[in-house]
Amino acid sequence: MNELVNGLSGFLWGYVLIVLLIGAGIFFTVRLGFIQFRHFGHTFSVLKNSRKSDKAGISSFQALSTSLAARVGVGNMGGVAVAIYLGGPGAVFWMWVIAIIGMATSFAESSLAQLYKVTDDDGNYRGGPAYYMEKGLNKRWMGVLFSVFLIIAFGLVFNAVQAGAIAQSMETAFGFEKTYVGYAIAMLSALIIFGGLRTIAKFAELVVPTMAVVYLAIALIVVAMNLSELPAMFAMIFQSAFGLQEAGAGALGAAIMNGVKRGMFSNEAGMGSAANAAATATPYPPHPASQGYVQMLGVFIDTIIICTATAAIILLSGQLEPGSGVTSIQLTQVALVSQVGDWGAIFIAIAIFFFAFTSIVANYSYAETNLIFLEHNHKAGLTVFRICVLAMVLWGATADVPLVWALADVSMGLMGVINIIAILLLSGVVIKLARDYNRQLDSGQVPSFDANEHPELKSGLETGIWFDKKNNN
Repeated sequence: MNELVNGLSGFLWGYVLIVLLIGAGIFFTVRLGFIQFRHFGHTFSVLKNSRKSDKAGISSFQALSTSLAARVGVGNMGGVAVAIYLGGPGAVFWMWVIAIIGMATSFAESSLAQLYKVTDDDGNYRGGPAYYMEKGLNKRWMGVLFSVFLIIAFGLVFNAVQAGAIAQSMETAFGFEKTYVGYAIAMLSALIIFGGLRTIAKFAELVVPTMAVVYLAIALIVVAMNLSELPAMFAMIFQSAFGLQEAGAGALGAAIMNGVKRGMFSNEAGMGSAANAAATATPYPPHPASQGYVQMLGVFIDTIIICTATAAIILLSGQLEPGSGVTSIQLTQVALVSQVGDWGAIFIAIAIFFFAFTSIVANYSYAETNLIFLEHNHKAGLTVFRICVLAMVLWGATADVPLVWALADVSMGLMGVINIIAILLLSGVVIKLARDYNRQLDSGQVPSFDANEHPELKSGLETGIWFDKKNNN
C-alpha cells in the first residue's frame, strides 16, 4: 500500500503537476500580457486600499493575510532547506521561476473565485474553485471532487503535520512533552476556529504580517553580517541552476525538480487553495480582478521574499553539506545558530510555532468553505467537522504515519489537477475580467464590475453581488 500511494504521489508531483502548473502559468502569463511584470506596481496600489470591507466580506488585506497564513508554514523553513539539500543552490532559482509564472495563475483563480462567490446563511461571502466549477462550468460533480480532496488534505492531514512540527520543535528547544503541546495547540485552535471566518481573518491580519516582518529582519541581519559574500551567493545560485557547478545533467535535473516542486508546494499558485480566501473579500476597486492582483502579490511574498530569506540564511552560513543528513528544519536551525548564536535555535522554534499555527487556522477556513459547499450550510455537520479537525491536531502532535502524509500529498495533487483544468476551461472569462478592469483603469476610472453589462456571464452569478442595484431587476 505504501509503495502504491508513494508511487502515485511521485507521479502526480514529479510529472503531472509540473507539466500542468508550468503550462498553465505560461499560458496565463502570455494571454494576460505578462501581467505580473506589467502591472506589478499596481498590486501595491490595490493593496493601499485593501483595508475596506463590508458586512458580507472581510477586507482584501485580511484575505491576503489568511492566504499567506496557509501558504507560509513549516515548508518555508524546512521545505526550502530540503530543496537546497537535494537540488543544490540552483533549486532556489527554479523556485523563483515557478513563483513568477505562478503569479499569473494565482490572478486567474482568485479573480474567478471573486466573480462566482456566494453568500452563506450568515450573510458572509464564500467561494473558491468548487463554486466556480459549479457556477461557471455547470459541473457540480467537479466541485464536489475538489472539495473532498481539499478537506482531506488541508482540513485534516496537513493540520496534523503542522501540529507535529510545532510539538517537535517545542520538545527540542524547551523539552516540552509533545502530548501537552498537542493539547495546547488544540485548545488555542478551538478558540479561533469556533469564532468563525471573521475571527480567523482578524487573527491572520494581526499575526501574519508581524511574524513575516520579524523573520525577514533576522534574515537581513544574517545578510548584513555576510554582505561581502552576497554576490558570490547569487553567482552560486545561477551557476548551480544551469548545472554549471556540478558535473552531468543529473545535477541540473535535481535543481529543476526540487526547485519547482518546492515552489509549487509553497506558494500553492494554481492549486486552488488560496482562491478560497480570495472569494471571502470585499475588494476595492469593486471588481473581481482587483482581488486577483492582491493574491498575485501573495505568491511573490511567499516565495520570492520569505523562501529566499530562508535560502539566504542557509547559503550564507556555509553549513550546507550534501550527504551529511543535516536537512529540513535542522539545517535551517544549524545555519542560523552559526550566525547569531544559540538563541537562533530558540527563534526558529518560536517561528515554527507561529508559522505552523497560523497555517492550521487558515487551512481550516479553506476546509470550512468547502464543507459548506458540500452540505449547504449544515450547522451540525460544521460542528462535528471542527471537532474532527481538533482531534487531528491532537493526534498529529505525537503521530508519525508516513502513509497518511503520502495520502494527503495525493489528495492535494488531485485537487490541483482538477483546479487547473477548471481555470483553463474558464480562461476566456479570466481574460474578459482582466481586459474590463484594465480598460477602466487606463481611462482613469476606478474599475468596477456590473454583471448587467456582461449578459453572457449573468446566469452563473448570484443575484445581488455583482449587479448594480440601480439596474438589477
